[in-house]
Amino acid sequence: MTRPITHIFRLLKWGRTLARHGALRGIERDPNTPPQVKRLARVARFGTIQPREPDYAGAFQDIGPAAIKLGQSLATRPDLVGETAVANLLTLQDDLPPVPYSEIEQAIAASFGRPVSDLFVEIDPVPVGAASIAQVHKAVTTDGRQVAVKVLRPGVRKRLERDIATYEWAAAHLEALGGEARRLRPRLTIANFKRWTNRELDLRREAASASELAESMKGVEGYSIPAIDWDRTNGRVMTVDWIDGIKISDREALIAAGHDLPELAERLVLAFLRQAISGGFFHADMHQGNLFVRADGTITAIDFGIMGRIDRRARQWLAEILYGLTTGNYRRVAEIHFEAQYVPSYHSVDEFATALRAVGEPMRGKPVSELSVGQMLDGLFAITRDFDMETQPHLLLLQKTMVMVEGIATSLNPQINMWDVSAPFVRNWIRDELGPEAALAGRIKSDLETLLRLPDLVRRVEERFPAKGGAPEQPPLPDVPLMWERRVSGGVRWLQVLAGFGVGAVAVVGALATGFLHL
Repeated sequence: MTRPITHIFRLLKWGRTLARHGALRGIERDPNTPPQVKRLARVARFGTIQPREPDYAGAFQDIGPAAIKLGQSLATRPDLVGETAVANLLTLQDDLPPVPYSEIEQAIAASFGRPVSDLFVEIDPVPVGAASIAQVHKAVTTDGRQVAVKVLRPGVRKRLERDIATYEWAAAHLEALGGEARRLRPRLTIANFKRWTNRELDLRREAASASELAESMKGVEGYSIPAIDWDRTNGRVMTVDWIDGIKISDREALIAAGHDLPELAERLVLAFLRQAISGGFFHADMHQGNLFVRADGTITAIDFGIMGRIDRRARQWLAEILYGLTTGNYRRVAEIHFEAQYVPSYHSVDEFATALRAVGEPMRGKPVSELSVGQMLDGLFAITRDFDMETQPHLLLLQKTMVMVEGIATSLNPQINMWDVSAPFVRNWIRDELGPEAALAGRIKSDLETLLRLPDLVRRVEERFPAKGGAPEQPPLPDVPLMWERRVSGGVRWLQVLAGFGVGAVAVVGALATGFLHL
């Protein structure tokens, strides 16, 4: 187990990096920042020369791969970090110095236990992309197919494990301070982040996710997933069909190629809704670098290391919430929040409905270009505080992806009205899935299944299936000993001194990572 002093010095080192990029200024000014974190921020920036404009992206890139992943996650949370920080973090792309090709070739050969020439007749030594976890090379297989080969960076697993251990330690101390930090549940946020990152470190799981998404989107015109070459894929290497297309972020190239940008924007939004609401399994890393447009107009997605799932009941709630917001039925939206137990029962449904109306009415019927996103998100964030809504980690990926999709759709068509695009799809899904025929068929099926399981249910229902709210049961969290609970002996008495300026070294980076501070 890593000693507390190791976490503290690691966090102070990261804090110095943040300070040099001016990234601590907002933390110190935020009224919600715990005093201990402010104290640590002041110590971290002591003696540094800070730029006038904070460079969050530069700071995270200097800290390392785990911080880059956290920065990319925070770039999708303007409700938590503010629009200014998001604009800067969006420049945090996976465009890093590549690993020398000789090391990549060794990694491929070692992972398959055979020479690279047995698999590929040619691999371009210059990567087409070098990310924080892996890099991608264009290659030609021994049977003549053009493919993209994704290879994990050597040593990246150990470095990520080390950094995430410190995030967990920092989040535990941050949450122990109570108040706003406890409500936002930083430990669960980091636990989810760890789970997502571990999935990215196993390229077989990414390949399986791509295959599953391709199967669920089969028959959807204008949206595709590259095929997996399973014979050339393992835990550290993944091989997929090569994609020739234009990045969806290259607006000028798309126009020059004759693509209909408003139609592309609408198709992208509907593809996401189909994945999230119809299938409950969605591509959760839909940033601009992971989407291409082929010559025939087909949108092709890549990079499936981060995928999201939501169960059927949560999808029903999501669909009703979206439809309620588009139609102005704030009472129903409020009721769903109470049914899902996202809002504690001691609050008033009517009061919550009124609060939703205050945020929703100003934006109904307007294109995104006429909305103040910052003002809207400030209103939503205030509601979560006023009504004691805890962060729901199982919905963070969904929220993140919705922000991504809206951003890309707006860049393609600034006049797009997300409500108008979403409403027909959501309305039809509700009619098909929640209408009278669907309700009757579902009831017959569920009643029959219950009847067949009745003897077993009677014995187990109380102890194994207690009543649940909208949030699924969360995984067990690791036991993190708090610094101030450790027995003080001669060998660790100096920890009391460190605790004076950083109770638990609550980690400026940890605060940023858990996303509850307005940068």
